[in-house]
Amino acid sequence: MEQCKEKEKEAAVRVERTACAHSGRWARQARHRQYIDECEVGQKNNCSKNSICTNTEGGYECACEKGYEGNPYLHPGCLDIDECENGQNNCSENFTCKNKPGGFSCHCKDGYNNDGKGGCQLPSIHANNVNMIALGAALGAVILLMVICFSQYLAYRQRKSAHMREKFFRDNGGMILQQKIAQGSASSGTTRIFTAQELKKATNNYDQTRIIGQGGFGIVYRGHLLDGRIVAVKKAKMMDPTQVEQFINEVIVLSQINHRNIVKLFGCCLETEIPLLVYEFISNGTLFEHLNNKHKASTLSWSTRLRIATETAEVLSYLHSAVSPPIIHRDVKSVNILLDDDYTARVSDFGASGLVPQDQTQLTTMVQGTFGYLDPEYLQTNQLTEKSNVYSFGVVLAELLTSRRAVSFDGHEEERLLSQYFLSLLKENQLFKILDGNIICEGNTEELQEAALLAKRCLNVKGEDRPTMKEVAMELSGLRRAAIQPWTNNPEASMGQ
Repeated sequence: MEQCKEKEKEAAVRVERTACAHSGRWARQARHRQYIDECEVGQKNNCSKNSICTNTEGGYECACEKGYEGNPYLHPGCLDIDECENGQNNCSENFTCKNKPGGFSCHCKDGYNNDGKGGCQLPSIHANNVNMIALGAALGAVILLMVICFSQYLAYRQRKSAHMREKFFRDNGGMILQQKIAQGSASSGTTRIFTAQELKKATNNYDQTRIIGQGGFGIVYRGHLLDGRIVAVKKAKMMDPTQVEQFINEVIVLSQINHRNIVKLFGCCLETEIPLLVYEFISNGTLFEHLNNKHKASTLSWSTRLRIATETAEVLSYLHSAVSPPIIHRDVKSVNILLDDDYTARVSDFGASGLVPQDQTQLTTMVQGTFGYLDPEYLQTNQLTEKSNVYSFGVVLAELLTSRRAVSFDGHEEERLLSQYFLSLLKENQLFKILDGNIICEGNTEELQEAALLAKRCLNVKGEDRPTMKEVAMELSGLRRAAIQPWTNNPEASMGQ
């Protein structure tokens, strides 16, 4: 009975202890919930910026965050501490301190490098050398790459240039000319094929100061060959691709012509888009320059002019009669008659000349030539004949008699074309109105009249009414032989004879 009472008493104690335990836990939980709520409310209402709220028994308190100082309850509240200014940092030697909100950071001083172990060191000479070597190697690699690229570009340009030269050489008949030289149709000693580089160097890259003449068919440059010869390099303006073989034939024929009054053709260059012709250089300019310069014209006596006319006529007669096949010079004019130091005539510019086919007397072609010298019949029919050269020579003879241009726009309209004005005055018996006063001397009036009548015959509108060049040359030679020369004491006149 007593044992039962003791067990009931122990059970009651255990229940009471359990209840007390539960009551204490609930109390603590309640106090915890109250702490959290008060701290949150406090932080929102009382703790300043950069502060933290801490729970206390029965309430809370505010405190500044690490790195800040001040009153966390009053404005302006907690402020940042500048550790770099007040020495509250642990940055060691060779470091600089940099303040930041709530703390600081350490950085290597200028000129120092991070050694990877938390310290700073000055760069070593070895490191500088390594950097310089690395930089030099990089620059060297870039320069080498540029050199390689530039070399490849130059090589490409050279290959392209060589390819173009080969193409032009073939297109301009170079293979045909080489074949004819090999077959003996042309002598390699008289028909030279120049390279483009050779003529480019000879003319100083076609310097403008080297130009000695230019006209409708091209520009002529003075050139100096490596063997010391001075040459005239003619750069034509155009060439008909369909007449390549004819051009080569002309080069061969002209290079073999040996006449003292014809400018010698040394050869050609076929490596350019338009072929280049290389002639011997004649030093004293053109007949046109002498006739149209008052001082030079005044020193050019009639006997010298008559000799120039005779030599020119003999050249044209030679081309028409003594050369096979015959050659018709398509641009006879005073500009294409050169004079050497002795005033000897040298006919030039055969670049536009035509070879007359065998068993024919004319050449059908597109009209080419210079206005004022063109045969009217050739203009109408496109038929180039030997008589076309006769008409052009008649204009040159009129120039020699008058010292006037073939075409001039300075005077009246009736004076623009020398050929027409000359014929009209001759018809009106006013020849001496147009003759150059420098050539009129006592005793030569009859010669002048005969030369004027010969020019008139050459200038006939119909080709069949004109004399041949052979007849013209013979008549002029007769005038020279029969001339009475009371002015032989003139050194130039005696030279002309």
